[in-house]
Amino acid sequence: MKSEITLIQKYCNSLVSYSRRKTREVNIGGVPIGGENPIRIQSMTTIDTMDTNGSVEQVIRMVDAGCEYVRITAPSLKEAQNLQEIKKELKARGYSVPLIADIHFTPNAAELAAKIIEKVRINPGNYADKKKFQTIDYTDNDYQAELDRIRKKFSPLVAICKEYGTAMRIGTNHGSLSDRIMSRYGDTPLGMVESALEFVRICEDLGYYDIVLSMKASNPQVMIQAYRLLVQKLDEEGLQPYPLHLGVTEAGDGEDGRIKSSVGIGTLLEDGLGDTIRVSLTEEPEAEVPVAQMLADRYVNREGNTIPEFDYYPIHPFEYNKRKTHEVVNVGGSNVPRVVADLSRKESITPASLFAFGYQYSVPLDKWTITDMACDFIYVGDKTVDFEIPGTLSIICDYNKWLNVRNDDRTYPVLNVGTYLSSGPKSEHLNFIEVSLKDLTDEFVSRIKDDPTSVLIISTDNAHGMAEQRRLIADLINKDCTVPVIIQRSYTDLPLDKLQLYAATDMGGLLIDGLGDGVYIKANNPDKRINETAFTILQATRTRISKTEYISCPSCGRTLFDLQETTAKIRARTYHLKGVKIGIMGCIVNGPGEMADADYGYVGSGPGKITLYRGKEVVKKNVPSDRAVDELIDLIREDGNWVELELEMNN
Repeated sequence: MKSEITLIQKYCNSLVSYSRRKTREVNIGGVPIGGENPIRIQSMTTIDTMDTNGSVEQVIRMVDAGCEYVRITAPSLKEAQNLQEIKKELKARGYSVPLIADIHFTPNAAELAAKIIEKVRINPGNYADKKKFQTIDYTDNDYQAELDRIRKKFSPLVAICKEYGTAMRIGTNHGSLSDRIMSRYGDTPLGMVESALEFVRICEDLGYYDIVLSMKASNPQVMIQAYRLLVQKLDEEGLQPYPLHLGVTEAGDGEDGRIKSSVGIGTLLEDGLGDTIRVSLTEEPEAEVPVAQMLADRYVNREGNTIPEFDYYPIHPFEYNKRKTHEVVNVGGSNVPRVVADLSRKESITPASLFAFGYQYSVPLDKWTITDMACDFIYVGDKTVDFEIPGTLSIICDYNKWLNVRNDDRTYPVLNVGTYLSSGPKSEHLNFIEVSLKDLTDEFVSRIKDDPTSVLIISTDNAHGMAEQRRLIADLINKDCTVPVIIQRSYTDLPLDKLQLYAATDMGGLLIDGLGDGVYIKANNPDKRINETAFTILQATRTRISKTEYISCPSCGRTLFDLQETTAKIRARTYHLKGVKIGIMGCIVNGPGEMADADYGYVGSGPGKITLYRGKEVVKKNVPSDRAVDELIDLIREDGNWVELELEMNN
């Protein structure tokens, strides 16, 4: 048992107290990363790299917003050479921000850029390899020959970086793993890690250590598992503890993109992993900076109440396993996580009060319309609900209130531990019990284990709350207690943008590991956007799908159309297609690989030209952009996945 604990915990310093992983310090143009340095903030330009003035103006806006590093695409030698002009003009305007060249497919551009700017980013999936979605059966000798080929192609860049003092990010992307890696390791976090480590081993053999690593994916679950496994493998092989660049690639735009990014980035930050952040939004790059800064700032002075150490950690951090729970009414078991909304602060509760929570009542028709983001429970405190509620909704009320309304259909009490352990009456169907870690006494656990009606609402006021709630659920697992758990977090006096980031981190980090049968966000002013935040967190963790998912890359200098405008246009036509995943990629670099798990793809293939994909298969090439959205919809309709909006709203 002890060896298993040691192995699993190697991915972070501690599972119960905040402790940032100590990494090797890497100097990037006088702004060091790792070591004792703060978490750095960065973003990427969206202007054509050959537009020197436009690039410079955008870099200045990014730096003024708080960017500490700026990445610029260099798809060919001419763009790599023009980095010199951009750097020179920035210096003339008084800006010395370190620049990072983003390289795909073109080693010669990387070698030139490494002589000019402070850091190069290479993608091991396409630096020396190609992706044709071919499965190749390698012998060990064949595979070693491929590694020798990569070493020969990669070593010149390493030599230049050593000579010029240039740093390097080896950045694996889940969607662009090479056919060679896919053939041996599959489309897995281990494949992502091995893709990077092949290059790291070459660097270390050549005595080069100015390296930053990243493991990006559009699926936060895959991304988190890959980073954790990377750290564990670095330690296991005795490689250097390189700084980590965190990001969820192709996160999208708006609140969806922010919440999805926070689930991935925040979960890792909670465990002390991460030395620089890039939040990838389909928006102007300066809009990414405050989001990244809010995530980083939360850990500047992170402290919390003491949490007991684990005797045994039963949660596997490198793969998803949903915690086994038994079903209580519609909570736990095989049910999707439930959403609880707090209406207790309202002066009175009427049918109109439910509009913000997914239920729309028509007086003339005397019927309810139930949306895809309709909450499952409303907590009303001691308030009265004197109208017939929709059939998919249930009520939670204070225990003393419930004693008076306990015969009402789908109305359940919430109790504290003392009341639950007392001999007073309980619901025959479902009893919610509010608990924190200190409440898990042997007496209490033995009672709930034998009670088919109990569901826990777990809360915390610990500043390091995600770790405390994880500890609580792990205790239940270790005690063979399968009672369902609703994760509750309270956020008072927080603006909505911070609340969304914090809730996505705190709840998403648990859901990603299969922990939690529901979410319950308490805020000063619960409304439609708080309810939508809960559903968006569930969507981002892939635990409950309630809407269309967009895998949309941030724009960059390679982009062949207006990504923001196009994403908005596609979203406006398809937002009602529940569970459909659409990839919107600005160029072929972020094409079929990066949108690996999308159902449909819309990819720039040339100026004014779009290629449409069904999964990884090209369906139509060179579609004129003015017809491409219509043809995308025709493709979805052809597959039987189209739902008319009018029909969807009336279901």
